[in-house]
Amino acid sequence: MTLAGVQGFRYRGAWTASTPGRLMVLHPDEVHDGEAGTAGGFRYRMVYLAPHRVAAALGARARGLPFVRVPVSGDPRLALAVGAAVADLDHPLEPLARDQVVMTLAEALLALDPSAARGGRTAPTCPRAVEQARAFLEAHCTRRVDATDLEAVTGLDRYTLARQFRARLGTSPYRYLTLRRLDRARAALWRGAPLADAACGAGFADQSHMTRQFTRTYGLPPGRWRALAGGAGAADLSRPGRGRRSTTE
Repeated sequence: MTLAGVQGFRYRGAWTASTPGRLMVLHPDEVHDGEAGTAGGFRYRMVYLAPHRVAAALGARARGLPFVRVPVSGDPRLALAVGAAVADLDHPLEPLARDQVVMTLAEALLALDPSAARGGRTAPTCPRAVEQARAFLEAHCTRRVDATDLEAVTGLDRYTLARQFRARLGTSPYRYLTLRRLDRARAALWRGAPLADAACGAGFADQSHMTRQFTRTYGLPPGRWRALAGGAGAADLSRPGRGRRSTTE
């Protein structure tokens, strides 16, 4: 994903360039180079995705690995998938988040190469397995949940379960887990818990992790949310000279 400047490169016998917000898909074993397209240089972030992970994520939906012949793209599905993978490089992806990134990237690549898709009906959802996964995530949202946990509970492989989970509940397992953590964090903040304690008690890696997820979901940082919502401690947060503000709300 190009962040700034012009990123020029030669790939599969042709020279092309990517500009901010555009995405490049470079396949393994295809020779390429790279250079600045302007004197100002460029900035980018990159995801390396092993082909066997793409194959596993697509399963029977694909007859082979997708091959994207046009190297520079503005495809919104691909942008969302890459953006989720590189948004926060300061923290490693949790297992469920990593699986979600792999699946969304694989599906975006398949959409860009329909010739790799296998025909046939979409597999029916399994309500019982989805409910088992949902209940497990609800009960264990304060700890690190791995896809192997959900596979053991439901009997489905991680990618099949993720597709069925989204089809039935409209979101991914990792996003559902994050929302349950945010529910707990909001309840703790309402009771007046310090931001760091609310983050730890809800299962986030740290306060900054909670703040990013909170702001992304609700549109304002947790300290500001508490002040507006009127929870315990809100008066101290909203009056100058009273209480203590966190510099990383």
